[in-house]
Amino acid sequence: MTASANIKIDKISKSKVSNYDVNDVPFGKCFSDHMFVAEYKNGSWQEASISPYEDVPMSYAMSALHYGQAIFEGMKAYKNDNGEVSVFRPLENFKRLNKSAIRMAMPEVPEEIFMGGLTELLKLDSAWVPTSETGSLYIRPFLIATDEAIGVKASDSYKFVIITCPAGKYYTEPIKVLIETNYFRAVEGGIGYVKAAGNYGRSLFPTKIAQQKGYQQVIWTDGKTHSFVEESGTMNLMFVINDTLITPALSDTILDGITRKSVIALAKDWGMKVEERKISINEIIDAHSNGTLKEAFGVGTAATIAQIIGIGQDDNYYPLPSVEDRQFSPKIDATLRNIRKGKVEDKFNWMYKI
Repeated sequence: MTASANIKIDKISKSKVSNYDVNDVPFGKCFSDHMFVAEYKNGSWQEASISPYEDVPMSYAMSALHYGQAIFEGMKAYKNDNGEVSVFRPLENFKRLNKSAIRMAMPEVPEEIFMGGLTELLKLDSAWVPTSETGSLYIRPFLIATDEAIGVKASDSYKFVIITCPAGKYYTEPIKVLIETNYFRAVEGGIGYVKAAGNYGRSLFPTKIAQQKGYQQVIWTDGKTHSFVEESGTMNLMFVINDTLITPALSDTILDGITRKSVIALAKDWGMKVEERKISINEIIDAHSNGTLKEAFGVGTAATIAQIIGIGQDDNYYPLPSVEDRQFSPKIDATLRNIRKGKVEDKFNWMYKI
């Protein structure tokens, strides 16, 4: 998709970027000048446009508000020392968005709309991409049902939208997590493997309870027995036990994280032993007790690498080795950052240049 042929572009009269220090803004609260919108109606994708970021008028009867047909992705763009802008593995986000769309009975977004809209939007708003070492432009593509109708059925109309915001680190400090064994995030046969809005809404109350106890996030456990760990908050989970990187195997209750698969690829490339399998709470506590639990961390687009410095279970608290004493996760964090900023070879061809 080219801008001249398929995307109508309405540029803002004056950029707002000079009103902000894009290298120092709160995560997710300062939005860039423009937004991309594509509409689906009458059985096909139609208008596509880029216009100034604005509130969108909507009906209070809109399907997404009542029946939860809403999915999204999270991506990041980076600027190297030469001022060039690149996006980290956007085709993986494109594939996952459509995996979510299929499960939620929504139309798949064509690649030319997803990638064409992304490319033209970032060309316009490249000045919003931070230059700081840990800064990035967070990109939020999402798809919502827009029928103005009350009645439980798949919508006939949809909007695919991309908005962006400059962002620093999601977690500014290492985090403490509480193992959750009362509530659950996902069950087999459900939608835990897709990025549906409802997955995140249901997580808020248990997380609030954990935060009242002094934790920043929860570790979700399986919905059947609450014996096996699955994810942590909005992140995939990883542990280094002895000399092995261990992460829960993908299933229909675990999101196929793009940072997750990138960390696994790097670990294997470095010759590290990697295991994707079920991990029980007891295994983690035993490893802590015998001193073989070397590292625990979350991985995700927003957080990148979030160091876990303590795990809570009921009334017990298990402190972990200090981040300064860890070998693998800091190296992974630095390597991913250097790949994204163009400071080391991108041997896997993960960066998409705008």
